[in-house]
Amino acid sequence: MIRMPETELSTEMANFIRAHHIRAICLFRQNMRDQEQLSKLTADLRAVMGPEALIGIDQEGGAVVRATWVPQPPAAMSLGASQDPELCRQVGAAVARGVKALGFNWNFAPVLDLNNNVNNPVISERSFGADPVQAQRLASAWMEGSLSEGVACCVKHFPGHGDTHVDSHRDLPEVNKSRAQLDTLELAPFKAAAKNAPAMMTAHIVYPQIDPENPATMSKTILTGILRDEWNYHGVVITDGMDMHAIAGRYGVGAAAVKALVAGADMVMALGNTQTQLETLDAITEAIAAGVIDYASMQKKMARISQLVGTYPSMSGEYPATVDAADRQLMAQAWQRGLTTYRGAKPPKVGSKVRLVISADVVSDGVSEAGIPAHKVAAMLSQIYEVQTTTFDDAKTFDWASLPDDGRTVILASTVRIRYNERARQSWKPDLHLVLWNPFQCLDIAAPALITYGFAEPAIDAVAAWLSGRVEAKGQVPVAGFEGLVG
Repeated sequence: MIRMPETELSTEMANFIRAHHIRAICLFRQNMRDQEQLSKLTADLRAVMGPEALIGIDQEGGAVVRATWVPQPPAAMSLGASQDPELCRQVGAAVARGVKALGFNWNFAPVLDLNNNVNNPVISERSFGADPVQAQRLASAWMEGSLSEGVACCVKHFPGHGDTHVDSHRDLPEVNKSRAQLDTLELAPFKAAAKNAPAMMTAHIVYPQIDPENPATMSKTILTGILRDEWNYHGVVITDGMDMHAIAGRYGVGAAAVKALVAGADMVMALGNTQTQLETLDAITEAIAAGVIDYASMQKKMARISQLVGTYPSMSGEYPATVDAADRQLMAQAWQRGLTTYRGAKPPKVGSKVRLVISADVVSDGVSEAGIPAHKVAAMLSQIYEVQTTTFDDAKTFDWASLPDDGRTVILASTVRIRYNERARQSWKPDLHLVLWNPFQCLDIAAPALITYGFAEPAIDAVAAWLSGRVEAKGQVPVAGFEGLVG
């Protein structure tokens, strides 16, 4: 599976796809302008790749979405806060309807990682929670909804990315737990999902007590020994992006691709440029010719992939206005259901004077979409209060004492994923903290907080409804360490 930088399929890229018999591609935000353009792009790709085309997307929910004009789903942890499997099923189905109408037949979701580490820099609200039984129950319902609408899911990141301090996009994490510990927590949701998940994505993480030499993506002990032999998993196994520094920076993309296929993966996700993609193709071709990857195993891999695309074909679709409207209403209700208060948070009186303190800039962290701009939060609050806004460029250096003592209620809005540093933890004292992305930021700032788990438009609408007294926050963070975190 490859990626490409284009919003329109060029003759050069079409020739590249044909010449190298590529029939799987993952599209990202850079490939998307609007619904009409994206629908044409997927149709053109399908025409070039053929009837067995796999066109993938990361449409998890929350901050990890690529198509932003279809109804925006809540983050997994927002759904975890509502603890409602039926709501998860309905959201999963609605997500599938949206992406299927755009030509996608494979969604790299849901996330089965357990967020049992509040300092995890990359999973956070992407996880349904920390309890393996509840998380799998909710994720399974979400997946059931997606599959019912004809879009394949891919649970990730096997065997579990939740208990890490390192983002594998930047370095190679390690989870130093025994097999017994992993069976109790990290592995449990994946073992349950192995019964019906059509695909599973590997994690670029070393589990030294299982395989001290190889990250899971390249570990035969894990991919074949546990997943295939012990659990009898017959679905497609695809690697996470092989361009990530945890892999490419240590092993080289070609050698790593071969090791992943030998270990038991069926597909490698070659998300680099055409040069690294060719390097990957050449390495695989040479490995097959040399017998490093035997022909029989390749036939089994191809058969599993054909089964996947045969069950979930890519096709052009429609998204009727009535269905779109109903799905938007569903998403709005789902975001509201996840709203969670902390430390007895109450909204300021309608019409009162408030000061909004917020980051001046928001950027993507490479995995998620960029957070909500300051002016949009200010505009929402201005519908309810008399607002003055103070922005900061860097939370590490912002002087909280510089705020005027003018009697205004001070609202801090957190719009980035990164946690606050010790200086902010000791000196920032807002009257209300709107946690619009990473729920664990409420542990950094000693203030009452409203947690949304995301910043999509329906999430901000839900905040406005809570501030106006039109809805209550009844969610509960599905992670230990948040005593009293109930609506």
